[in-house]
Amino acid sequence: MNLNIIYEDNHIIVVEKIPNILSQDDETGDISMMKLVKDYLKEKYNKPGNVYLGLVHRLDRPVGGVIIFAKTSKAASRLSDEVRKKVFKKEYLTIVDGKFENDKGTLENYLYKDKKTNISYVVSKDKKQAKIAKLDYEVLKYDRKKDLSILKINLHTGRHHQIRVQLSNINHSIYGDQKYGKRGKNKQIALWAYKLTIIHPTKKEKMVFTSLPKKTGIWKILDN
Repeated sequence: MNLNIIYEDNHIIVVEKIPNILSQDDETGDISMMKLVKDYLKEKYNKPGNVYLGLVHRLDRPVGGVIIFAKTSKAASRLSDEVRKKVFKKEYLTIVDGKFENDKGTLENYLYKDKKTNISYVVSKDKKQAKIAKLDYEVLKYDRKKDLSILKINLHTGRHHQIRVQLSNINHSIYGDQKYGKRGKNKQIALWAYKLTIIHPTKKEKMVFTSLPKKTGIWKILDN
């Protein structure tokens, strides 16, 4: 598979995650972005043995877009610290059912992940193991003919399936979402990590990386 490398230096590598490819290896044994990037680094720099690559964040398997890996343990530690301190910023584009009453809003819920089914639910804050989830949304466009809205999402927290669950909970499920959606059951999920903002782990400079989905399938709506 050809990697779309957005940025690379001695400390970090930013690539476009391929939809339906895992972020990291799991029990399925399927190919992952972690493995693809490691193989790329091993070949490019002719490195013998195991190549170090730090996983800083994940994207759900069906989701494509910007993902960053650390090439050194120092970079991994500093970027992970940015995630904890909410300096690390992820923004998404998504296409969802229906029209919104307000062009901007904030969703704040408590989510519970059922580990047996790998599905998350909106629950009461009193439920054991429930975690706060917060995001902001902005409606970029509404297609009346298709009854679909294009949203920009800014994540404040990074919970399991957060965007998918919270939008489904307000009856604006993501088009093509096989777990939480109502439409496009046999289609690719219309959720894309389009922008990532970090402070470089060694240069201490703010850096912004972007990637847009190819305008095929339901994403053709971006041009309409």
